[in-house]
Amino acid sequence: MRRHVPLVLVAVAATLVLAGCAAGPNTAATGVDPAGFWLGLWHGLICPITFVISLFTHQVSIYEVNNNGGWYNFGFLLGASATLGGSGGAGARRRRHKD
Repeated sequence: MRRHVPLVLVAVAATLVLAGCAAGPNTAATGVDPAGFWLGLWHGLICPITFVISLFTHQVSIYEVNNNGGWYNFGFLLGASATLGGSGGAGARRRRHKD
């Protein structure tokens, strides 16, 4: 019983750390013209370039905080998947069988 106590403490600590990384609501999406699907798609497509630029300047970020929520996120995800490779090709691969 006592040897399970450290394991439980590590599990609780890991849960708390992971919960602290969870995304929260977008409280900054109150602007006049929040970014939508198409701007999210564009930001996803250019995210590798924008990431490199953001390493050298604080005026550039890869994600628009003033967005409309789900549609922006969906567009960003599609754009980033298209740019970064995604997993679409994994399902199309065929296994080669030796005859």
